[in-house]
Amino acid sequence: MFIDYAKIYVKAGQGGSGACSFRREKYVPKGGPNGGDGGRGGSIILEVDPHLHTLIDFKYKQHYVAKHGQHGMGKNQSGRDAEDIIVRVPSGTVVKEAENGEVLSDLVKPGDTFIAARGGRGGRGNAHFVTPTHQAPREWEVGETGEERQLILELKLLADVGLVGQPNAGKSTLLSKVSAARPKIADYPFTTLQPNLGIVRIDEYKSFVMADIPGLIEGAHQGKGLGTQFLRHIERTRMICYLIDPTIGPVMDSLKILKSELQSYSEELIKKPYLIVLTKKDKWEEDHAAQAGESFKESFIQISSLDGTGLQELKWQIWQQLEKIIQQEI
Repeated sequence: MFIDYAKIYVKAGQGGSGACSFRREKYVPKGGPNGGDGGRGGSIILEVDPHLHTLIDFKYKQHYVAKHGQHGMGKNQSGRDAEDIIVRVPSGTVVKEAENGEVLSDLVKPGDTFIAARGGRGGRGNAHFVTPTHQAPREWEVGETGEERQLILELKLLADVGLVGQPNAGKSTLLSKVSAARPKIADYPFTTLQPNLGIVRIDEYKSFVMADIPGLIEGAHQGKGLGTQFLRHIERTRMICYLIDPTIGPVMDSLKILKSELQSYSEELIKKPYLIVLTKKDKWEEDHAAQAGESFKESFIQISSLDGTGLQELKWQIWQQLEKIIQQEI
C-alpha cells in the first residue's frame, strides 16, 4: 500500500532534576554539597532510510514519546541521558508543523536527519550553587521539559521524469513497457490511484527513474479528481512528459488543460523542461498528427505502447534532455 501523508505526535523526554546532596563521611561533619546534575531527556529524531518508499509505517503508529533523563545523585554523580528515538522515513519526506503548515525540514538524502522534538536539558545539582558566602546551598534545578508537537509528513517522490496526462492517456501502459514496473492497467479513467516508479534503462550504464502520476482533469489543482493529492509528486522531477491521447479531443486543448493545472498548483512546475508525447498511435489516423503539427509550434513524439512504435526514440530524447539538465545542475 502506498501512503504519502501522515500526521504524527512527538514528545521528547524531560531532563532529570539535579540532586541536593552533601558529603557525609566519618570525621567530616560538615562536608560540602555534592549533588550531581540530571541527565538529558531523549529526543525524537527523523532519519532518512533509503530502503523505505512509503509512509505506511505511520498508519499503525502515530505517537512517539521519549523517556526522561535520570535524576542526579549524590557524590557528584550525574544521571544518565535518556536514549533518543530514531524514526525512519523515506527519501523525499517533507516535515511540516501541523498547526500552521510551516515547512521545518526537507529530508532527501540517505542519512539526512531532523530533530523533531528536542529532549530537555538536565537540571543542575546543588554543587553548582556554592559561593564564598553560601557554602551549603540547598538550591537545585528541575530538568527542562522536552519539546512536544504535532507534525505532518508528506512524501514527494524522487524521479527524473514525471508522466503527466489526463485519465486514460496511456501513462501506466508506457511505464510498464519501458521499465520493470507493473502498475494496474485498464481501459477506464482513474485506473491509477497511486504514483508508480520505474527504472528505465538505455544501456548497461545509462538509466533514469520515471514516475507515473494519476490522471489530471480540469480543476485538479483545487482537488478535483485525485487533484492535489498527487500533484506534489512531480515537484521534484527534473523534467515532465506531457502524454496526450489525440482520440480524446483536440491535442492543443488537452495540453492547455494540463499546463494550466500545473501552473495553478505551482509556478515552478510550468518552468520545468518537457516533452510532448502523442500516445496510442496504433488507434488514430495520420490526420491526427497533421492536425497536431498545425497547432503546435514545437516538436512532439508519436508513440504506441501497444506495438512499441516510437518508444526507443522517446527514451533517447528523454536521456539527452536529462543529460543537459544534469550538466546545468553541476
